[in-house]
Amino acid sequence: MTPSMRRQQILDAATDYFAEAGFAVQTRELSRRIGISQPLLYRYFPSKAALIDAVLEAVFLQQQQTNWLDTLRDRSLPLKERLTQFYSGYVQGTYSQRWLRIYFFAALANFEFNGEYVKKIVQSQILTTVCKELRHSLLTPEQIAGLSGPIHPREIELAWMLQSSLFYGMVRKHILNAAPQITETTRVSDAVDLFFHGARGLYPALLAELSGAPKRP
Repeated sequence: MTPSMRRQQILDAATDYFAEAGFAVQTRELSRRIGISQPLLYRYFPSKAALIDAVLEAVFLQQQQTNWLDTLRDRSLPLKERLTQFYSGYVQGTYSQRWLRIYFFAALANFEFNGEYVKKIVQSQILTTVCKELRHSLLTPEQIAGLSGPIHPREIELAWMLQSSLFYGMVRKHILNAAPQITETTRVSDAVDLFFHGARGLYPALLAELSGAPKRP
């Protein structure tokens, strides 16, 4: 086995092990499961902390491709269709049982990685893109020009409502053993419909608040 293959073998086994038992486990048991010695494991990962960092990076960061937000930004398609396509792929490709268990175990261990993932990936990339596309789809160029500054926190919280509902649906399925009794395709489509039509009704009032214009009585 080549060094790169051995490293990947250890990384895959560690991801499965941490997803099953959490991060407080011993590397001795991991080595036993793989069938290698601890010194060999530490040849590839010099400490347990280094192994955990590699697992978190592989689970949360390496799955994102450079063009993964292109679907959301493709303005040749209606925004509701883009949201449905993006989240259908994202939910199925991201929120697996292993991903969710690693995510919650990392949060319980007070790792900073979870917060960084939420801020740098979910909020700064996904939700900010959703908000920009909502502005483009629901507002006129004149209205957009009247908005000063970056995306407002209230807009981000609006986008979180869609993201959170889809996340929790997969938590019900993979963690709570209370899977929705409809297909994932239907659930994503319904969630996007509810979110999009709600946003379309809310944005005029939101625009007035963000631009400082007086609200209608």
